[in-house]
Amino acid sequence: MNTKFINWLIFVSLALIWGSSFILMKRGLEVFSNDQVAALRIFIAFLFLSPLIFKHVKKESLKHWKAFFAMGMIGNFIPAFLFTKAETGITHSLTGMLNSLTPMFTLIIGVLLFRAKTGWINAVGITIGFVGALGLLMVGKKDDMDSGFLFVFYVVLATICYGLSVNIIKKHLSEVNSTTATVWAMMFIGPLAGAYLFTTDFTTRVMINPIALKSLGFISILAIFGTAISVIMFNVLIRNTSALFASSVTYLIPIVAMGWGLFDNEAVLPMHFVWICFILLGVYMVNKKKSLESLPE
Repeated sequence: MNTKFINWLIFVSLALIWGSSFILMKRGLEVFSNDQVAALRIFIAFLFLSPLIFKHVKKESLKHWKAFFAMGMIGNFIPAFLFTKAETGITHSLTGMLNSLTPMFTLIIGVLLFRAKTGWINAVGITIGFVGALGLLMVGKKDDMDSGFLFVFYVVLATICYGLSVNIIKKHLSEVNSTTATVWAMMFIGPLAGAYLFTTDFTTRVMINPIALKSLGFISILAIFGTAISVIMFNVLIRNTSALFASSVTYLIPIVAMGWGLFDNEAVLPMHFVWICFILLGVYMVNKKKSLESLPE
């Protein structure tokens, strides 16, 4: 199968999966605290991947342990807690829209800290995509922004973590099998999330809340698809393309999040579709051949 087609298939699949993650977090928060939802997401993803430990955790991979730990902690653990905290103060669709800041921070961190190179057309694409994301953010969201500034900051901090993690993966783990990298990362953070989870009243909530199992089911879908499987897919995309193009998947996430918002009775206005066109143009320009070159080995 054509590699370019596979890359675009992964790109769109990730947008659908991650764009749906915010509504799944919201369903989890109906029963569990924000910290419990985050810990469950990481711990269940770890349990799902744990049968692969015997195949993928080998002594020769130990030399990459720092990058694996950074990928797990900066790219998954910390953002998981920041996003669920944010959703206690702002809507899930706004959280998804703010997530589109990731490519901008990927570009800035790549250039400043990792000596990454980029073509002018790709930088323009990032700018256009960012303008589109900002436009989506501002349409009908002023009250949300004004009343939840601190919660908006949590998402911004999470996108900075993502930008740093993407660059680390591109520079230090490009030659490592994507499943191997993900299993190692989860092995570092999964037990930590599990240990924290069982210091909370998680088991009590499961036993006394009548919709706890339903909520836990939504979180399990989030963990398996939104973390375990999608992280492997994302690593493949980073390896096959560029850090900048891979991170630009977050420009499509607001569109999916907005669709779920519509399903969840949140308003969708005509101007939303204008800004969506900006986003799609930005993604197209980021993918032009003079895209972000591979980071130096």
